Amino acid sequence: MYKIMSAGPTQVRENVRRARSVECTNPDLDPEFFDYYRETCRRFSKAIGTDDQALILGGEGILGLEAACASLTEKGDRVLVIDNGIFGKGFADFVDIYEGEPVLFSSDYHRPVSADELRTFLENDHDFKYATLVHCDTPSGVINDVSAITSLLDSYGILSVVDSVAGLFGEPLDISSSKIDILCGGSQKALSAPPGLTMVWVSPRAFAAMENRKTPVHSFYANLLNYRDYYKNQWFPYTMPISDIKGLRRALDNFMEDEGVYERHSRIAEAVRIALTAGGLQLYLESGWAATVTVICIPEGITESEILSEMLRDYGILISGCFDVLAGKVVRIGHMGENCNEEDVGETLQAISGVLSNHNIHLKCDIAQEFRKNMESRTEKN
Repeated sequence: MYKIMSAGPTQVRENVRRARSVECTNPDLDPEFFDYYRETCRRFSKAIGTDDQALILGGEGILGLEAACASLTEKGDRVLVIDNGIFGKGFADFVDIYEGEPVLFSSDYHRPVSADELRTFLENDHDFKYATLVHCDTPSGVINDVSAITSLLDSYGILSVVDSVAGLFGEPLDISSSKIDILCGGSQKALSAPPGLTMVWVSPRAFAAMENRKTPVHSFYANLLNYRDYYKNQWFPYTMPISDIKGLRRALDNFMEDEGVYERHSRIAEAVRIALTAGGLQLYLESGWAATVTVICIPEGITESEILSEMLRDYGILISGCFDVLAGKVVRIGHMGENCNEEDVGETLQAISGVLSNHNIHLKCDIAQEFRKNMESRTEKN
């Protein structure tokens, strides 16, 4: 088996795998499953400190993004797409599919969105039904200030859709001071459950906007209104993937039992960045580094495919390349969830150093040793 150190999916703990193997009931008919599903959703709301209704959808994290756009967008709606990364820009495709008019606010992919620059833009044009924003744009590893941006949008009466698939459970998100209307997460990133489920949190005013549409939602599977009264009606729009949900519940319990989860993510991410730069490698970002993924520019003398294939062949470690405008330019280490531990990250850095050395790319220091030294230093300070 390979060691999965990619930018998601991540490694999965044994107790999550066992939870998925528990004997199943019929989730369409068993009242106890409706109770279990509702209790699990409520635990998700508690985990991130919100009263907004949480829902678990049977589909990979992209389903939540499309469902948000499908449920809100009507033909001709102007939608502000906040674009400072590949996934940020990608929201425009969903808006297009449902016949909305995407308007891009684009900024440098090497840094977070500037709330001040966005404020200047909105002063001139703020006639938008809703806006889309990515918390952690995984291809570049940038973190955006969701609280500041959604509060700004709210001051103009603009609803917000936030993709935090790669941020939630590894990056703190201050829900209490944010104005998020639909928040999207996924099972396979920092929560460290297998891929296949989307979690969405929906505000009352987002549901109101869906109910007050002039035209029906042009989807069934991605229509969030179909889920709103599932418990009252004792009905799901499709058969729920019960085994996946049981595993997800166990992964959520693992997260809630881990009091130091955010501090560990921050500490490891910083130690990784220090080690890489000490070794002479260049980080893709200038600022706004995520605690869940680190993105490294590929040095001259080696290709993305050579790094990925030799990491896998020689060291049994799977890391991520990239796509779109970053294809062939960067590689990515995922240090989120179950990947976020000193041993696995240290082995990954050692393997990267070994692959580069085989191509006569010699670093300025032993980056694995530098990483461990910085981890020890931060532990002593704490």
